[in-house]
Amino acid sequence: MAHIFRELSLGHSKRESQTTTTMAKSTTIATDLPSPLGQLAAQLSDSDLRLTAYEIFVAACRTSSGKPLTYVTNSNSNSNSDSPGQPANSPGSPAFQRSLTSAAASKVKKAFGLKSPGSGSKKSPGSGSGPGKPKKPLTVGELMRIQMKVSEAMDSRVRRALLRIAAAQVGRRIESVVVPLELLQQLKLSDFTDSQEYDAWQKRTLKVLEAGLLLHPRLPLDRAQSAAQRLRQIIHGAQNRPIETGRNNESMQVLRSAVMALASRSVDGSLTEACHWADGFPLNLRLYQMLLEACFDINDESSILEEIDELMEHIKKTWGILGINQAFHNICFTWVLFHRFVATGQVEMDLLYAADSQLEEVAKDAKTTKDPEYSKVLSSTLTAIMGWAEKRLLAYHETFDTGNIETMQGIVSLAVAPAKILVEDISNEYRRRRKSEVNVARDRIDTYIRSSLRTAFAQASPYYQQCINFDTRPLCWQ
Repeated sequence: MAHIFRELSLGHSKRESQTTTTMAKSTTIATDLPSPLGQLAAQLSDSDLRLTAYEIFVAACRTSSGKPLTYVTNSNSNSNSDSPGQPANSPGSPAFQRSLTSAAASKVKKAFGLKSPGSGSKKSPGSGSGPGKPKKPLTVGELMRIQMKVSEAMDSRVRRALLRIAAAQVGRRIESVVVPLELLQQLKLSDFTDSQEYDAWQKRTLKVLEAGLLLHPRLPLDRAQSAAQRLRQIIHGAQNRPIETGRNNESMQVLRSAVMALASRSVDGSLTEACHWADGFPLNLRLYQMLLEACFDINDESSILEEIDELMEHIKKTWGILGINQAFHNICFTWVLFHRFVATGQVEMDLLYAADSQLEEVAKDAKTTKDPEYSKVLSSTLTAIMGWAEKRLLAYHETFDTGNIETMQGIVSLAVAPAKILVEDISNEYRRRRKSEVNVARDRIDTYIRSSLRTAFAQASPYYQQCINFDTRPLCWQ
């Protein structure tokens, strides 16, 4: 429904909304929106998830031949001594090394009508540099590092480890590598500032393995499975004493044996070359959400970076590890856009219309995708979006005023579009009835109008309250 409202008000709503008051009557912060993508049983913070997602991102951007990706550091970097120091012509992913430019408008931003970042005094990480200002990141990788709030020191460690892994496993597809296991093998205490930093990193990495293989595995676990029991014991023991990770160390060999036995499982019970350690629900969706959120300017949270096309191109390389496809991408990106609209004050109409436009792609997927896991995520996400919108529409006179009335059109669309998908593509009741008998948009809008009128009338008229008590209605409602 985006095109209906876009033609009516997109030309002025964005500019006017920046000068009008925000939605004072219905201020909603991000914490009011529990994620429909699922809650993790593992104790992993957002920072933990971001670092894990970044490790996957860097690992996935290797070339298909298994050659390591090169790393061109920022010329302003203060930690060149920690970088791998690869020559400019060393093998790797050319796209990953390509310098970023904003000369051509992003296809994604054109499609959604999204604004450019860095307006006013704020500067995008990818914006030009000047005296006293940080230089523009040279590569997609450097920009992603900044966006995901990964320190240069940690970035350097991860890249060095991945270079060693690639050298030892030339020709192996990244989907056959359990990245956190290999990082545990490669990174030592001497790679970190002190033992406390190393211990914290090791515990975080073990928690990732626990989340992906024990708490949220791709395939259900047999509780009596010996590999699962061994992995639990190792992780539990590491809480009190860090494990030795030398190649020939017995504890590391036991850990590797347990992890690979769990990661290599298949539906028929046989062992496969592809490893499944980050593609179980909802862990994979939460990690992917972290990657998508990196497309927003860290200096202007309501703006998407100009370089989103290149970032998205590389983010999609993680699909094989995370078990993501186009349908999951569409529903996750819809949620990220919608959530960002709410979290940044509900005044950025570009984000509202972008989420609505993305819902059109979701509607197409819903008609053809029958995967049960997708259906669960689809239903929970659409219900969350529709529920948020309907809270503002069932008594819309309490939500909207002259300061924010332009947002009402978009919020109506955000309520109706998910309702249509839920009814027309998911509901069995709809399939049993003739399509001509059901008009979801008309029914929902009629509900919002009637509910708001009743609420307003009840608040204004003591007589109406008496009518309700006596189970009668005024003439105007008959």
